Amino acid sequence: MNFLLDGPEIGTATVLLAHGAGAPMDSGAMNAIAEALAGEGLRVARFEFGYMAARRSGVRKPPPRAERLLPEYLAAVNALDARGPLIIGGKSMGGRVASMVADDLHTGGRIAGLVCLGYPFHPPDKPAQIRTAHLTGLKTPTLICQGTRDQFGTREEVGAYALSNPIELLWLEDGDHDLKPRKRISGFSAADHLQTMAEAVHAWTRRIVQG
Repeated sequence: MNFLLDGPEIGTATVLLAHGAGAPMDSGAMNAIAEALAGEGLRVARFEFGYMAARRSGVRKPPPRAERLLPEYLAAVNALDARGPLIIGGKSMGGRVASMVADDLHTGGRIAGLVCLGYPFHPPDKPAQIRTAHLTGLKTPTLICQGTRDQFGTREEVGAYALSNPIELLWLEDGDHDLKPRKRISGFSAADHLQTMAEAVHAWTRRIVQG
């Protein structure tokens, strides 16, 4: 398995990130996220699911159901064999898949926590199709970073969900699914929100790692 690595060789923790459904591990959004987290002293490792890696060879495959990707995420954890504390997570679908394997890994002492960046709480324009059943009893320390106008789950919508107590939410004002705000409306830039996200992930990681 191939990884893209950023940040210090030994950081506060290693953050393993999977990509979203439609963009690779080296998309503009993933590059910016990795750079911001690495700038806070975190070791960042990115990987691709098989269907996305196949596209690099010209084989166009649609993303499978999230449940079918669980073995691939677990294989990435095993292949990475991180030294020190490990946080798993990802962008959109990647974070959702990570959230579905998190409790078993956390119970086994293999990960310290879970970070989801733009969690897909429901498909766009389909707010009734909620993807939160496993989040109501999640036991793994979790940080979800979400834009307030994310079409996969706005602040108003998510506020009505029954999420477990270990889940913390960082809301980024006027951010979309890539956490990007409309500067003229919010007064924030994409760089502002990425920095806020990275600082929050680092502070949260230090807190859960130190107990």
